[in-house]
Amino acid sequence: LEGGNGITRVNAGNTKRVERITMSTPMHLSPEGPRHLIIVVRADPIICGHSTEARNLAEAAMAAGFDDVHIVSYPIELLQNSGLPLKPLNAIEPYSEGITVLRPDRVGGYKVLDGGQLHGMSGSIVDLLAQQHGTSYLMDLYLVPHGKVVLDAARTATHLPNRPDLITIGEAVGSDITDVVRQAIADDALGAACTVLADYLDHDLPVAVSDYTRDLIVAAGSQVDDRLGTSFADQLDQRVTVSYPAIDAKLYLDCDKRSNDIATTCAKRGLKPGKFLLFLSRLAPAKGVDDLITAYRHSDAYGRMPLAICGNGPAEQELRRLAAENPNIDFFTDVSDADKGLLMHACAGYCLPSKPRKEFIETFGIAVAEKLLAGGLGPVITTTTGGLPEATGDHCLYHEAGDVRSLRDAIDLAIAMKPEERATLNAEGRHYAMQFDRHAVLSKLIARQTASAAALAV
Repeated sequence: LEGGNGITRVNAGNTKRVERITMSTPMHLSPEGPRHLIIVVRADPIICGHSTEARNLAEAAMAAGFDDVHIVSYPIELLQNSGLPLKPLNAIEPYSEGITVLRPDRVGGYKVLDGGQLHGMSGSIVDLLAQQHGTSYLMDLYLVPHGKVVLDAARTATHLPNRPDLITIGEAVGSDITDVVRQAIADDALGAACTVLADYLDHDLPVAVSDYTRDLIVAAGSQVDDRLGTSFADQLDQRVTVSYPAIDAKLYLDCDKRSNDIATTCAKRGLKPGKFLLFLSRLAPAKGVDDLITAYRHSDAYGRMPLAICGNGPAEQELRRLAAENPNIDFFTDVSDADKGLLMHACAGYCLPSKPRKEFIETFGIAVAEKLLAGGLGPVITTTTGGLPEATGDHCLYHEAGDVRSLRDAIDLAIAMKPEERATLNAEGRHYAMQFDRHAVLSKLIARQTASAAALAV
């Protein structure tokens, strides 16, 4: 591990700047008549960025004066048998009054081979719409298969005698479209590619979680157009806008005032504030934790401060084998949402060495934005993979994705930085990340839908 490729804070000009918001204040909407929000998502206890985003949009909607919010998701037993990474059930934070989580059972007997669960979810939404008056926003996070659930419910609602004014919003993370299109083209199953793109465009407001994601989706449309002579790319380019994932900024900003809670949260894991490196995300090959373990062992931090690896996922056992029960490397699978920000604030460096892989590319980087909001003196150490630069705003230490030497050098630089350098870097990062606050994201989303509807009416 000699040499290295160096580290830079400056992205190569590919970060698209957006307006910054410096206040974490509910944006009160003043609609004519009742407003309702229904979100279809893989909700808690699944460890997923969309799960957290759904919670934040729900809470922001209640703060903005919506009459009620319903989150439509999957039965707990189904999730436990799915193989997806889950939080402990006792670690799930309660929702505010007015927010209801629905977990409909599947519909149909043994003769219904598949689709029964999705049909049950669509049916529960129709039941809600039949009782609602005013305006109902019906949103799916992760298009496949949730877009089908939303569109099926919206189509059925046209038969209701007193149906509400219904607005559908489809949020794509990227892989929910691009992976389907890629596989469909490889298998010469172009109908499947057309279906997912058509479903996306059938929403009143199709949005993507980053500019990077939006570009991927338009490119996927071009691939289908080249094969079939369709015009998906032009339609996607004209209609798809960006809505960054919604984060509860206040939860992280408050870390500055919670020194006792930080000390307690660290102590129960054998950690000391300012004296450990942190990885906190899903344990999957694309997250680069294998590179982090190797780089850490050869860094100046090794032996001086432990590496805390927090999360779970499909790569957990392999990563534990790679760590080989090293006393300097700790694994924690019990980190709640309440503890997450405290650990991010307390660490000497937050590492997300994400690297592009066929099965996953980081399309935004919610955890990075959360760390920027949490503050503290530990810098973010990450890569320019996918949409990560949009989450960091370049207020971080970059290393080359998949390059262990470069990652080692970034760790060494992080712990060698002067306190005032760290403070400046993180203050700028927090200011940048305020645009991802949930109240601002929801307000922009509703305003964008209103503008889109007005444009279509002309």
